[in-house]
Amino acid sequence: MSQSKKEMMNRALSAMTINIGKAGVNDNVIEEIKRQLKANEIVKLKFAKNIARDKDDYIDEIVTKTRAQLIDVRGHVAVIYKKKP
Repeated sequence: MSQSKKEMMNRALSAMTINIGKAGVNDNVIEEIKRQLKANEIVKLKFAKNIARDKDDYIDEIVTKTRAQLIDVRGHVAVIYKKKP
């Protein structure tokens, strides 16, 4: 990772936010996250409060399927990064 965590978090302030609701993570959500990572490198994932207890599992699944890197988790929001090819 060439940028520092602080620089990434600053970029995340204006990053695209994808809301993950009670339906959880499915193929459509994964594809949208991949599209946003390809366009922007950094994506925020906001988890609904009613699925927050499962968010760690969802984050692991998303990071694995998108080959992204988890930058930070704060409350119900996770920030992931994937360098453009």
